[in-house]
Amino acid sequence: MPRSVNAVASRARRKKLLKLTKGNFLARANVWTVAKNTYEKGLTYAYRDRKAKKRTFRGLWIQRINAAVRHYGLTYSEFMGKIAANKIELNRKVLADLAMNHPKAFEAIVNAVK
Repeated sequence: MPRSVNAVASRARRKKLLKLTKGNFLARANVWTVAKNTYEKGLTYAYRDRKAKKRTFRGLWIQRINAAVRHYGLTYSEFMGKIAANKIELNRKVLADLAMNHPKAFEAIVNAVK
């Protein structure tokens, strides 16, 4: 009995992956093995960079808070220490947003902390 292969399913699976690699350069977009490797590596980068994105944003928030509190004669570390001592439970994301978009509200927090 001859060997039976499900060519329809195999082709569909390959077409699906080649559609996902559309837009890549040369063989990365249309050669099955190269495209498969590219796609898998892309998933690895996506996983890694979801973590890196969090670190990057935290650093950005810290820079923004530091720049804002310097106008009031404080440093970032002094400010965060006083925030913790006064039991003000605002995270860095919120503090950075207030510093950028609502300077009056941020000033009120700084004055409450001083």
